[in-house]
Amino acid sequence: MSMDMTTVGDTGLLDTLQHEVALFARRAEQTRLGGVGQVRNSMDRAAYLLLNRLDKEGPMGVKALAASMGIDSSTVTRQVAPLVDTGLVKRTSHPEDGRAVVLQLSPRGQSRLDEVRSSRRQLMAELTHDWAPEEREAFCSLLTRFNGALSSRMAPTGGAAGEQPAS
Repeated sequence: MSMDMTTVGDTGLLDTLQHEVALFARRAEQTRLGGVGQVRNSMDRAAYLLLNRLDKEGPMGVKALAASMGIDSSTVTRQVAPLVDTGLVKRTSHPEDGRAVVLQLSPRGQSRLDEVRSSRRQLMAELTHDWAPEEREAFCSLLTRFNGALSSRMAPTGGAAGEQPAS
């Protein structure tokens, strides 16, 4: 169902929204919202999202990881290579099919992910220190909803694809 959004609501509000989203995207990329202190900017977005997915869903093959993230297998292969080289991810044999390889978060990867998460959590606390708890919850809920709408729009079949909300 296609809808001309300029006829729905206030075009000024929609202009402000698209501008603020563009500014957010630029600032998020510039800072990588990496956190604070020495951890700031120490892990790129792709690495963080891959490590986070492996942590939440457990060991999996490249194709399954790519599918769960809504990206191409070749992209995952390219992004995982440096994580394997630095010891954050390890390749292991599939428990049921020894010929297949699965990717697994290494203990070093888990430690590094925990450190980055903690730093990013601290940054989020600093950025929203003067917000009421209800404002933080509302922002998180709306941002999750917005990301879900973007993912659905990008999915070839109209279903959700890409990154799922972080927990």
